[in-house]
Amino acid sequence: MELYYIIAVTDADRGEAMNALFREAGLPMILSAPGRGTAKNEHLAVYGLDETPKTVTSSVASTQEAAQLVRAAKRKLFLDIPGNGILLTVPLKSVAGGRTLAYLTNDLKTGGMPHMEFNHELIVVILNEGYADLVMDAARAAGAGGGTVLHAKGTGSKRGEKFFGVSLADEKDMVYIIAYADEKAAIMRAINENAGPGTKAGAICFSLPVSSVAGLRERDEG
Repeated sequence: MELYYIIAVTDADRGEAMNALFREAGLPMILSAPGRGTAKNEHLAVYGLDETPKTVTSSVASTQEAAQLVRAAKRKLFLDIPGNGILLTVPLKSVAGGRTLAYLTNDLKTGGMPHMEFNHELIVVILNEGYADLVMDAARAAGAGGGTVLHAKGTGSKRGEKFFGVSLADEKDMVYIIAYADEKAAIMRAINENAGPGTKAGAICFSLPVSSVAGLRERDEG
């Protein structure tokens, strides 16, 4: 049984409807968090993440549960039409402990490695509060269309100050950016050079593979 971390981003007024779909799919540990979109007007048709309040809903699902959720989101929330939100799946390579696996799989004693070839990646940026626009300006200059900002409270130790010159225990913002795999490196490099450690943003970024994504219009190769 392959497992995936499911992330859905919708307008805040559709957040409860998306949460209901997660519950109907029988998913455990459903998490909801407020966020905001950052896309500029010229990118709205591509990413559907305009500057409005968002709800980010997430959970862990099997292949079958993820497929059921995607079908339901397309049928009931029209997620296959760009502008109605985005739902993406990130493969989990491992799970810590038999009890955790049993909880996430409803006690089905199986496991498996997800398919590991990806067209998209999820860039996760952790930065000092209030500098999301600086991060997104750098990302857009390298080809990113938009992102979603979440607020977080750091709980880090002095290690962050030693290596990055910033306190990981301060108030933080997190930015999610969906990028094509062949554009990911340039976007991450731009963020690091313009808003990375040593700047006021103090951004730290990494990427995760995305197995599938719904709600994202394909780019025009021409």
